[in-house]
Amino acid sequence: MECAVFLHAIHADRMISLHMTDAPASFTANDYATRIPEGCGVVGIYNHPEAAKLANLALYAMQHRGQESTGIATFDGERIRLHKGRGLVSEVFSEKAISRLHGNVAIGHVRYSTTGENSAHNAQPLRANYRGGHMAVAHNGNLTNADELARALEANGAIFQSTTDSELLVHLIAQNRTGDFIEALKAGFQRLHGAYSMTILRDGDMYAIKDPHGFRPLCLGTLGGDSWVVASESCALDILGAQYLREFQPGEMMAFRNGKAEIIPLLPPKDPAFCVFELIYYSRPDSVAAGGAIYKFRKRLGEELAREHPSQSDVVIAVPDSSNPAALGYAAASGIPLEIGLIRSHYIGRTFIQPTQTKRDFGAKIKYNPVREVINNRSITMVDDSIVRGTTARKIVAMLREAGAREIHFRVTAPPWKHPCFYGIDTPDEDKLIANQMNTEEMARYLGVDTLAFISMDGLMRAMPKTVGYCTTCFTGRYVDGRPRRSSKLMEPGAK
Repeated sequence: MECAVFLHAIHADRMISLHMTDAPASFTANDYATRIPEGCGVVGIYNHPEAAKLANLALYAMQHRGQESTGIATFDGERIRLHKGRGLVSEVFSEKAISRLHGNVAIGHVRYSTTGENSAHNAQPLRANYRGGHMAVAHNGNLTNADELARALEANGAIFQSTTDSELLVHLIAQNRTGDFIEALKAGFQRLHGAYSMTILRDGDMYAIKDPHGFRPLCLGTLGGDSWVVASESCALDILGAQYLREFQPGEMMAFRNGKAEIIPLLPPKDPAFCVFELIYYSRPDSVAAGGAIYKFRKRLGEELAREHPSQSDVVIAVPDSSNPAALGYAAASGIPLEIGLIRSHYIGRTFIQPTQTKRDFGAKIKYNPVREVINNRSITMVDDSIVRGTTARKIVAMLREAGAREIHFRVTAPPWKHPCFYGIDTPDEDKLIANQMNTEEMARYLGVDTLAFISMDGLMRAMPKTVGYCTTCFTGRYVDGRPRRSSKLMEPGAK
């Protein structure tokens, strides 16, 4: 049964009502993976009689972008209806829950697991009732000036009901005195720094916004006639049978109202800085971004990696699933046969029960299992997309050794990850990033591989499409607009 809590914040003559729901929580346990947390995913459906059902399907397609929590908000003609909670889309949304979300406009969200509070309060969309109307917000990205802005808003009467930076926009709009929603949006976004791709529901209207650097993806599609869809990835459009039109431009805002879609000037674009890791890892290979198919770009990465760092081995294997196209490209360019050496379980929920008395680490074993017939007594080239802390890679290597691998040559389609991301990826500090603490030879010894090689920055850029500019901060340490002071989505309002 859904548990609902209404919390009210008063600022002068404006009342904000934020609504949080919490689906039944699963048992807690250590997370089964130590790979990179995915970025959030957002969707918006406008002017369709089954808006909530379509939003639910779109969130299924983008489940890879976040497994911590999910939610959908709709407008039924009088008020915003909301259902959200912790867990996977299939855990949070039942047919009964979807049936209660009346209306022909919907926005939705899947949230990645952060290093901070795992709370239903931080699940999105965030809903607010204020003097100007009813509003809900879904956000993908990180606001780098969140703490400073939160303190300024608190000083002006704001009372925060979550610790996520996405709530800032709600208060900025509520405190705006122009009485015009578009002007309030413009004034609010002028004060936000960092990365944001957002969908906003305001009564029966929908808005979609991308930050001036264009860090995070957001695409536009049509469902036919006057029905529209926006989503973080084009694979969400595919499942709906929608026609993909284009990617949002940096600083662009679109308003969907009165049965029409229109572009409204919001902020002037800045130097393009699309997250290169969307192409390397995050986005599904069947999605389209930067003017082409993700699958094609990843295969090209593998080909470039094979040219830069060839290996003498019997077989090429991928660390599934995100590295499959790259391994295919590596095999094609090197002439070494590609085989399936690791099987990945696709049926893992958010948590699993570990045996209490064991020295063996089941975290990686529950996710991957080697195919011994492929591995035993053979020299292996293992292709993966990245190394962050190195803990998962080390466990996979140990599995391959146990399965009889004679040699292991590790090839990585991203340069060494040395710096934390501040723009929507929940990465650890430098001292937790293995490439920041060790050189390649030291990493190879730690991981237990015979050789280790990363694609170069030049090789990465040769493989990437030239249609956009990229953020490569995690590899280079060159931060867009200078290094921010914060990386987490979690705010600390009131902190000194």
